Amino acid sequence: MAALGVPYPIFQQAYFVNDIEKSIKYWYDTYGAGPFSVTEHHRCDEFTYRGTKQEADVSYAFGYLGDTMIQFIKQHDETPSIYREMYQDGQEGYHHCAYLVTDFQAERQRLIDLGLEPACELYADGVNASYFDTRHINGGFTEIHGDPPHILQVFAQWRRAHEIHRPGDSLIWRRKTGQRAS
Repeated sequence: MAALGVPYPIFQQAYFVNDIEKSIKYWYDTYGAGPFSVTEHHRCDEFTYRGTKQEADVSYAFGYLGDTMIQFIKQHDETPSIYREMYQDGQEGYHHCAYLVTDFQAERQRLIDLGLEPACELYADGVNASYFDTRHINGGFTEIHGDPPHILQVFAQWRRAHEIHRPGDSLIWRRKTGQRAS
């Protein structure tokens, strides 16, 4: 297979973690990342993993370090997922990089034409995303993420929060939407 030849800049690095709050504090203390928007027990409108509708129970945190979005992912169960493909309970580390695409379907097809198959696809918050298994290329997955105006506005707000964040300001914003029933 040829190189990905990604025609867009990588905007996100994502890490699978055991404790989102500890990861946020570590990345803030070490690198100055944050603040982070946290969504606990996220649910998608549409979801497939390796051809099934199995959706793991995951929480996410999103924040910025300069121009790069940092994402933390915690899986609360043992449901098969792109996260459990790389990490067992108690393990953590780099999981994926992501880039934004304007023509989602065209970029998805381009990657398929390169011989990659989507491992996970979802639609949530009005945005499509596909994760391709590129561990043989970059040690993790590669996500393509749609870039509709409403999501770009949210990302710009998170980026601006990073720019104006001062010591003593809150590092965590809890998002209430998308929660899973207990």
